[in-house]
Amino acid sequence: MSDEYSLSDVLERIDHNQLALEAALMELTLRVEQTDSVEVGQNVRGALETIGENAGYIKQGLARLRKMEKD
Repeated sequence: MSDEYSLSDVLERIDHNQLALEAALMELTLRVEQTDSVEVGQNVRGALETIGENAGYIKQGLARLRKMEKD
């Protein structure tokens, strides 16, 4: 497999996509909450919390994978 398409590179791009989706969802959540849809906003914030909780785990996993690839 070429370095350009290593597993850690692919997973890192997936992680970046996840963070971009998180940012987009937050923007939409703020807009929804401004239109008095507080319940919908709370539901989305719950999903965003899960994304945030998993972000650190994903970063640590990627760091370990990159270290294994170098060894």
